[in-house]
Amino acid sequence: MVSRWGAPGDIAETMSHETDRSLHSVVIPVYNSEALLPKTVERTVAFFEGHDLDYEIILVDDGSRDGSWQKVLESCRDNGHVVGVRLLKNSGQHSAICCGIRHARGDLVITMDDDLQNPPEEIIHLIEKIREGYDVVFARFAVKRHPLLRRLGSRVVNHLNTRIFAKPREITLTNFRIFTREVAERLGRYRTVYPYIPGMLLMMSSRVANVETQHHPRPVGRSNYGLVAISKLVAALLFNYSSFPLKLLTTIGFGISALSFGVGAFYLLKSLLVGSQVTGWPTLTVLLSFLNGFIIVMLGVIGEYVSRVINHLSVESSYQVRDIVGR
Repeated sequence: MVSRWGAPGDIAETMSHETDRSLHSVVIPVYNSEALLPKTVERTVAFFEGHDLDYEIILVDDGSRDGSWQKVLESCRDNGHVVGVRLLKNSGQHSAICCGIRHARGDLVITMDDDLQNPPEEIIHLIEKIREGYDVVFARFAVKRHPLLRRLGSRVVNHLNTRIFAKPREITLTNFRIFTREVAERLGRYRTVYPYIPGMLLMMSSRVANVETQHHPRPVGRSNYGLVAISKLVAALLFNYSSFPLKLLTTIGFGISALSFGVGAFYLLKSLLVGSQVTGWPTLTVLLSFLNGFIIVMLGVIGEYVSRVINHLSVESSYQVRDIVGR
């Protein structure tokens, strides 16, 4: 698809004139952020109105258990630029962002967290960078304020992104990013019950860049991205966007088959040259146990793939909308 801003050589010049009158959609997934959400919305509104930019803020409540939805309703009541979407139940951060992107109308779409670790004032750097003609711009944090566990998990996910989505090694992926309307429309048409936004953005764009921004500590509470969430994300990457586990087990299976063939040939030659002994039961038991155990593991991995294929075919979306307020 050709960019709406024209040929690549003319993009930067055209955007410098067009972005100021473009509609900017800010998608914020909300989960148990009752204490932080009003300040997040307030500072985001202040940024856009201070820079005289047209905007909308889409707050997607991902099944919060606290009073976050009431804060969303208050924000919609106080500001006509705010839209609130309430999901039927907790569907995960990436599903909530997908929902927000599909409701966004902007020429440029921005995603950010609800905990003020992505300062709204830093959006200006994303806007200025995408004016140079990029499809997607990810923030690269000067200093990360995430806990150690999340930083370690980010390294694992980054390695998988490089292997699975052919991510350039110099590009850093974060939840603070901006992308064009064309990319948002491609993403909105992509149907999966296991969405992974950074990977999907890489698949649906060709010009990707980073820009350095500030990253602040979370002022209240703890991050919702713990060990369980990181493990689920790694599993989603491996099983939904890659055949790596199956290929790995297939390779191990070939290795075990070759080893078993070698052991069998050795004992065959030994029986022909030396004669057989009755003392082969331990070896037979060990080999059978090992091979049967490997077969069970391999069947489990294949079963995981089959179950996810069934989910893709039987479920239309990874989320269900309960309420929409605003606009």
